[in-house]
Amino acid sequence: MVAGRARGMAWVLADRTVHGRSPQGWAGVVARAAAEFGAVRVVAEANQGGEMVEAVLKTAGVRCPVKRVHARLGKQARAEPVAALYEQGRVRHSAGLEALEEALMGLGLEDGGGSPDRADALVWAVTDLLVDGAGMGPRVRVL
Repeated sequence: MVAGRARGMAWVLADRTVHGRSPQGWAGVVARAAAEFGAVRVVAEANQGGEMVEAVLKTAGVRCPVKRVHARLGKQARAEPVAALYEQGRVRHSAGLEALEEALMGLGLEDGGGSPDRADALVWAVTDLLVDGAGMGPRVRVL
């Protein structure tokens, strides 16, 4: 997910979700997105790879800092603070993110509604921007 912060709100700008790629393949997608959007940080869940995740991102060309996060709660529990931000109108989406919106709706279903990876990536991004960072995260640039 590509997201930024402006005026106390999170803006979801793009979804670059990929499946079935090698570590170098998905890391290359992240590096290109970070460069395209001028990212100041990449947030990466490191439960299943730790330092390896960051190393793969760096070798793929990610030039900004990588913040490793670790899941201690289930996906639905992690999503609750972000859901509250949506209810407050503090998260907005760019056009063309229908697959993400479907995945977000699936988080509340008993069967999970399919793979929640896309929604989980959004939860990590918004958490970093508006919950953990207390408003100190990256900002959206106005061009």
